[in-house]
Amino acid sequence: MHNPLRQKLHAKKTCYGLWVSLESPTITEIAATLGLDWVCIDTEHGSLDYKEVIDHLRAARGSDTAVIVRVPELQVTMLKRALDLGAHGVIVPAISTAEEAEAAIQYGKYPPRGVRGIGGERAVRWGLFSQEYLKAANEETLVIPLIESRTAVENIDAILETPNLEALYLGLADMSASYGYPGQWDAPGIPEHTQTVCQKALAKGIAPGILARNPIEAESRVAQGFQWVCLGSDTGLLIDGIKERMAAVGLPIIPRY
Repeated sequence: MHNPLRQKLHAKKTCYGLWVSLESPTITEIAATLGLDWVCIDTEHGSLDYKEVIDHLRAARGSDTAVIVRVPELQVTMLKRALDLGAHGVIVPAISTAEEAEAAIQYGKYPPRGVRGIGGERAVRWGLFSQEYLKAANEETLVIPLIESRTAVENIDAILETPNLEALYLGLADMSASYGYPGQWDAPGIPEHTQTVCQKALAKGIAPGILARNPIEAESRVAQGFQWVCLGSDTGLLIDGIKERMAAVGLPIIPRY
């Protein structure tokens, strides 16, 4: 088993990715063909389920693009199923304490480190490569806490002490809401908290990740120290592209609810 994202993060390379929320595996196939470092398949919000996840995973097979799955919540079955399908890692939402971070790691790792059960699914090539996968999985799979609340920021020092934690991801939409500024990423204090988490993670050798809303912000996040940066979501980039073409031919943009 080889995790291209983990390898690049350990080499201190800046990694760029795409957030995927639409059903079509063609999206992931295009991202892999273009050479993006990673995609995240979002099963917390929207309609995607394991059938779509496995299709996206197959679309990236043979490429150097890692596929990460954001699971709906901190439950052992959800982490286990995503990893059993062959995901290179999972993003676990709403991690606010060191205890929750530890539970996430345990759910995503085989014994003796964790409690992940052994199955015969796609990750082990339907049992044909079980031993090879089992020997490498605990080291190669990434279990990534999503830091997205005031409580998580206040507990970040303890969270970063979690053994085998190699990366984290910041969710500023919910983080800003927890401080009383829903969706206001640049509200008072939010940029400072964002940078604090980033720098503390880097000091521990843990790779911080974040979403950038535009290319300028992406450059800024890299300058701040973020090692893996999302360039946008499939839906967001599609909307931006259509709006740009509409504006170019003089069509009025009037969103209808």
